[in-house]
Amino acid sequence: MKNDSMTPEVLENRLVGFAVRIGKVADALPDTRLGQHIADQIVRSGTSPAPNYSEGCAAESRKDFAHKLSISLKELRETKTWLRIIRKADLLPAQRLRAITDEADQLCAILSRSIHTSREK
Repeated sequence: MKNDSMTPEVLENRLVGFAVRIGKVADALPDTRLGQHIADQIVRSGTSPAPNYSEGCAAESRKDFAHKLSISLKELRETKTWLRIIRKADLLPAQRLRAITDEADQLCAILSRSIHTSREK
């Protein structure tokens, strides 16, 4: 999907869907010390972008909007790192992580462009 057709509602829905999918990844992790630690962390970072984006859409200034989106982007990047750790530690099959990792990459790119655009104006 091109960013040109990316309405705030469409992006928020994608972020909400991403949060739900991250929850399922966390639930699929093994019940080990490492698995549980990563599950806790990835649920926190992976569910944070959607509400932060929603807050950003209600921002009172362009600066506040960019700040909220920056928080969402930071949390998405953290989530991508947890996904890499899950893959490297063989906690879940790589095939299981491909689509969610791709979605994280796309969402990061969209938010980066949105932040850049809002700061240019």
